[in-house]
Amino acid sequence: MEKSLLGKVALVTGGSRGLGAVTAQALADQGADVAITYVASAEKAEAVVAKLKAKGVRALAIKNDQADTSAAKPLIDEVVAYFGKLDILVNNAAIAVQGQTVDDPNLDVENLDRQWQINVMGPVSVTRAAAPVLSNGGRIIFIGSLLGTQVPFQGAADYAGTKAALIGYAKGVARDLGSRSITVNVVQPGVMPTDMAAQVLGDDGAPDALLDLHPIRRIATLEEVSALVGFLAGPNGGYMTGGVLDVAGGLSI
Repeated sequence: MEKSLLGKVALVTGGSRGLGAVTAQALADQGADVAITYVASAEKAEAVVAKLKAKGVRALAIKNDQADTSAAKPLIDEVVAYFGKLDILVNNAAIAVQGQTVDDPNLDVENLDRQWQINVMGPVSVTRAAAPVLSNGGRIIFIGSLLGTQVPFQGAADYAGTKAALIGYAKGVARDLGSRSITVNVVQPGVMPTDMAAQVLGDDGAPDALLDLHPIRRIATLEEVSALVGFLAGPNGGYMTGGVLDVAGGLSI
């Protein structure tokens, strides 16, 4: 594989599992040194770091709770202190609280509010902290969701709202940082084989009714989504900014 990111430093939030871990490995495959964040499982995070180092790159796991916006600047400071710079920021960390309609009298407001804090204010605070130190020509990539622009089922209003918020924010950041040739884009996956999806869909996975809405009748692979992130992070993504790119099997058409 061409080492198009050799000499670059990337930060992937929520990189200890799921799409974050696969994305971290995809960036390392292209030669980037990679920092990841995790909340609870140091063991899982260090296992990812070991895989990254085995690819011949520098790697670091940092415990960071994205719900705490005051932790964003210390996170960025630690990345820059360890690697010397930051070129690529992948805002991946998020949670999914779904399943209740907004008129449910037992609506779980506490966890829905926490979802807004983690999914919106988390990446906002990390982006604000990273922007002043991000290298000119750098990349910011938000992991959104197809639900940010298309909501094909009930019980996802707040989650969809958090992902829609990222779109407007990313476009504004793209405008703010464009003079420094920093690109800012949103990648919108559909359903993926992650722990977070399993929590929403249950052990049976995506139901037939949901799959039937897809022209390509299957869920995305983590590698398909991470490949798009890798493209946007690389040199061929240098003239794409403010974009919202779906990796969802055509569910949005």
